[in-house]
Amino acid sequence: MKVIGIDPGTAACGYGIVHESGGRLRAVAHGCWSTPAGEDAALRLKTIHDGVASLIAEHDPVAVALEESYVGADARIALSVGQARGVVLVAAANAGVDCCEYAPARVKQAVCGYGRAEKAQVQRMVQMILALPDLPTPNHAADALAVAICHALAPPLLRMAVAR
Repeated sequence: MKVIGIDPGTAACGYGIVHESGGRLRAVAHGCWSTPAGEDAALRLKTIHDGVASLIAEHDPVAVALEESYVGADARIALSVGQARGVVLVAAANAGVDCCEYAPARVKQAVCGYGRAEKAQVQRMVQMILALPDLPTPNHAADALAVAICHALAPPLLRMAVAR
């Protein structure tokens, strides 16, 4: 099964695709869409939507997994991340692909065995799990791969519950 993981954001939106077969995982692709801060918000969101739609069309995943938004003290950032999440959800819905969300601590627990792992530790564990020759960069892409790994390794009943 192929899973597209997304680390949503408008300035930088990471993606990672993993393929799971017989309990083995391999990286298919990863990267990040970056949009300039001065660009119109609608164009920034369109870039993300079109990127996700293109990945879905090319890779035919069984699911798109997103990292849940962390709502900190900055409401402006939370709003822009929410908008990015929205266009990812729409792209998946248009393609008829299930979407699932995982809390950051759940993703870190699945990849590192510790829900409060640092970004560098997540990056190293993603490299090890997927047997990548180099650390996955940028961090947003590594986080997206971690979300995809989390979904691919989740028990089927948990996947169904998270998708609802």
